[in-house]
Amino acid sequence: MSALFTPLEVGSLTLANRIVIAPMCQYSAEDGCMTDWHTIHLGTLAQSGAALLTIEATAVTPEGRISYGDVGLWSDENEAAMAKVLDSVRRWSDMPIAIQLGHAGRKASTDKPWFGGAQIAPDHANGWQTEAPSALPFADGENAPTALDVAGLQRIRDAFASAARRAARLGLDAVQIHGAHGYLLHQFLSPLSNRREDDYGGSLENRMRFPLEVFDAVRAAFPADKPVTVRLSATDWVEGGWDVEQSQVFVGELEARGCAAVHVSSGGLDPRQKIPVGPSYQVPLAREIKASTSIPVVAVGMITDYEQAEAIVGTGDADMIALARGILYDPRWPWHAAAHLGASVKAPPQYLRSQPRQHRDLFDDGQ
Repeated sequence: MSALFTPLEVGSLTLANRIVIAPMCQYSAEDGCMTDWHTIHLGTLAQSGAALLTIEATAVTPEGRISYGDVGLWSDENEAAMAKVLDSVRRWSDMPIAIQLGHAGRKASTDKPWFGGAQIAPDHANGWQTEAPSALPFADGENAPTALDVAGLQRIRDAFASAARRAARLGLDAVQIHGAHGYLLHQFLSPLSNRREDDYGGSLENRMRFPLEVFDAVRAAFPADKPVTVRLSATDWVEGGWDVEQSQVFVGELEARGCAAVHVSSGGLDPRQKIPVGPSYQVPLAREIKASTSIPVVAVGMITDYEQAEAIVGTGDADMIALARGILYDPRWPWHAAAHLGASVKAPPQYLRSQPRQHRDLFDDGQ
């Protein structure tokens, strides 16, 4: 039997296989509200045969958006728009759906990628004043963020908890907290971006304090029988920055608090990063994290080949693999992987007649 297509328990959630869809920003929301684009996008991916679909990075405050086109979950209007999209997707798919909650910190207030993605100054249209652990901009020449005071930390913690309660009302199956890619929680973790001299900066224990407080707040706000997971960058790829050893300590703290799984990515915090990009380039990071924890670990990063994915899970480097840009390019990647590996995958009855003759046992119609 294919290791990639064996079921897995993540907390109380049963996944049909080891393929998860990573959160991918679409930059197509209006005032934080999902649009018809999200119905098309998520509806397509919900028929892919993957085990879990994760909604893109969803801001817990307006200032926490990466761009003015980001999805949010801070208001009743945001919640109603998301409910409309989810109702449509669920009408035709029973794939579990998670949501990634985050705050972009100093990397907020940017333009959409297809317009260049540069930071927008707070006195320009679609821009705002960013906030971060310390008043250090992400890149030279950018507007410096405001250093968060204690009241600001409480406001953001409360916003994460409020968004988690909204996610629960929407019936979402899991929450992933975004602690990666140079966004706010990662900014607190890394000594490169966190230069605070209070209880939230300096030592590793202090730098972990706010991300762990956010985890505790979300865990308390989301139903106890549903999983809360974390995505982290295991290294900054910059000397003197956040690294695997610190990540292992952080994951240990998360596990002790009831974290159900960890999704291992890397980078995004500092323009000086030197990333050795190539197939499976982040898998060694997942392997090192997995060696130090008992919770499931997700690997991601240029995983495009079926045998490559099978080997990652089959050798125990990670418990799951996540697809992002690859599944945008090929939304039926799990179907094709199942055909190649002699496994089966769930398909909607409307598509059953597309089953190739040479793969007669490929589709499971769920009947």
